[in-house]
Amino acid sequence: MQKLNFPTYSFRFKSSKNKTSIFDDIRKKFVILQPEEWVRQHCIQFLIQEKGYPKSLINVEKEIIINSLKKRYDIVVFNPNGSIHLIVECKAPNMTIKQDSFDQIARYNAKLNASYLLVTNGLNHYYCQMNFETKRYNFLRDLPNYNK
Repeated sequence: MQKLNFPTYSFRFKSSKNKTSIFDDIRKKFVILQPEEWVRQHCIQFLIQEKGYPKSLINVEKEIIINSLKKRYDIVVFNPNGSIHLIVECKAPNMTIKQDSFDQIARYNAKLNASYLLVTNGLNHYYCQMNFETKRYNFLRDLPNYNK
């Protein structure tokens, strides 16, 4: 898999039927290693190891209903009180992050009300903080560390 713009992390892999899988620490299972999954697993480790987010507050690939349509978010980080701190949208490294990626995460956030958003293709990372008063996103240089 391609080198990403994240620190280097150790992952567990397994192969069967000519497919490689990577172990997801959050879902506690092996998942097929696709380019987007490679980005998602790096992002999970980044949140845990670099930003100090507890594994217990991270949720991966869950279904939500938006305008009667079933959608799946990539990563959500909860606050201890159950509100949502962060939504992460992961794209494959060969996908250019365009306005539609931000539109997608904004639709998710209209339902989830996260304080922070992260859109990444593993090479480029975009961090935003939601301003609920103005209903606008403020772009940030980095994602804040977890505050206990």
